[in-house]
Amino acid sequence: MKLEILIKEYRLKKDLSIRDLEKISKINRSVISRIENNKTYYPNIYTVCKLATALKISLNDLVKY
Repeated sequence: MKLEILIKEYRLKKDLSIRDLEKISKINRSVISRIENNKTYYPNIYTVCKLATALKISLNDLVKY
């Protein structure tokens, strides 16, 4: 599964809005939205790590495919 789909899926499973994830991860909600909607190139590893930590999942869960 693609990264953007996984991020959105995990966010929704945890009942978080993009604004909630922004507060937890300290990543701007427009960046999160662009990632989830595949409007940006693959984000850098730092951003992916921050999102994984905020979602309380392992980095491997997001990048294993």
